[in-house]
Amino acid sequence: MTAAMIEAHELTKRYGSVTALDRLSLSVERGTILGVLGPNGAGKTTTIDVLTTLLTPDEGHASVAGYDVVRSPHEVRALIGLTGQFAALDANLTARENLELFGRLLKLGRRTARQRAEDLLARFELTDAALRRTGTFSGGMRRRLDLAASLIGDPAVLFLDEPTTGLDPRSRSVLWEVVRGLRDEGMTILLTTQYLAEADELADRIVVVDRGRVAAEGTAEELKKRVGGSVCHLAVAEDRDRERIATALAPLGPVTTVDDGLTVPATHGSGTLIEVVRHLDAAEVTVDDLTLRRPTLDDVFFQLTGHGAEDQADRAGAAPGGGTA
Repeated sequence: MTAAMIEAHELTKRYGSVTALDRLSLSVERGTILGVLGPNGAGKTTTIDVLTTLLTPDEGHASVAGYDVVRSPHEVRALIGLTGQFAALDANLTARENLELFGRLLKLGRRTARQRAEDLLARFELTDAALRRTGTFSGGMRRRLDLAASLIGDPAVLFLDEPTTGLDPRSRSVLWEVVRGLRDEGMTILLTTQYLAEADELADRIVVVDRGRVAAEGTAEELKKRVGGSVCHLAVAEDRDRERIATALAPLGPVTTVDDGLTVPATHGSGTLIEVVRHLDAAEVTVDDLTLRRPTLDDVFFQLTGHGAEDQADRAGAAPGGGTA
């Protein structure tokens, strides 16, 4: 049986009257990627901070590679790499100098630090920019260099906190490829994200977190099966029409709001399309497109929590200091 490299049991963390983590438990098997999916304020970053020894939980316990994160923080830190939400780079240093600096801070020898830096620059397609100051980098280049810095010590466990937020599609694709490669080489990875496609694409298993609690867990396919069969998707161009359409379709089942429209369970398969058209005609509203498709992680998240997974509204789980939990 594959051993768990990360384990958390009933973690609880409070900030005054706000409970950022509410008895949260999870487990990550060796050589796999666990995706922790949830909106801003769900508790994702707080979970990362506890597991990487940056925060002490109020209740519960957690371990990384068998070491308790509270009792043995130095042993845990020696085994992990962390890429936080914001790049931890010196803008006045070159890409190579940043990586070598991290290597020396980890007490690698000068020659070893230089070789690790060269290898990582090549892996992240940054060799041509090795001598450029990091302050001149694009957002995607900085994010790649930041991830490279978290690997300079060759960690056994890697924590990625929303690593692709704000990146263009190409930069995101490059990072995805690197993350898959690290997993294939045996690294254990915990990835937090609010991007459904990212969790679907990368994670071997997914934990859905909402308001500091685990709402569900499983593979992407297992979670999608919880929704049931196909759904009817309605593309809606005008936001003001969504409420009227949702009201019109309410008799057909729970109506889910997604980024580009609405969905309703296709209880009768293709026959649901006919029912939807009839209800829309009766309400005298129109949609841009109407299709039948399999459920997505967004459908799963809405069914579990009552809101979309990429909801950006301010929520009670926000951590102090302007960050997100």
